[in-house]
Amino acid sequence: MLFSRCSRYSRLITCIICVCTICLPSQGLAEFLAVKVPIANIRSGPGENQDLLWKVEAYHPLQVIEKNGKWYHFKDFEGDEGWVHFSLVQKMDAVITAKENCNIRSGPGTKYDIVFTAEKGIPFKVLKNQQKWIKVEHADGDTGWIYNTLVWPNK
Repeated sequence: MLFSRCSRYSRLITCIICVCTICLPSQGLAEFLAVKVPIANIRSGPGENQDLLWKVEAYHPLQVIEKNGKWYHFKDFEGDEGWVHFSLVQKMDAVITAKENCNIRSGPGTKYDIVFTAEKGIPFKVLKNQQKWIKVEHADGDTGWIYNTLVWPNK
């Protein structure tokens, strides 16, 4: 009797783990897209007739929550939610500065010169990862290296 009860509990626990793995979102499994146009309108719902909430610039990363037709519902680095048309985004490795006054350096380490400083909320395309450093490019062409804890999503 004890053996069959354990077996049932074991199957139940396995089933619960499978359901949680499939149904619960995880940042590791989340889909990230990035803005591919110079400026994208962020709407309150899926449609051009929905209120314009704000605008974002090229390379702005977005974590997809759901898809509705040709629209993506997303969350950004501050947890704000909005909707963007599929034609304005693409699968691209991108990050955004999540801290104030982030040093962008000439190489992957603090021994390298600071080439510029970025405010919080500046998006970049990821060019390369080297240990905990990320080589990034801004839409204006500026490039450099940033430490991975200064950006969202963390790489």
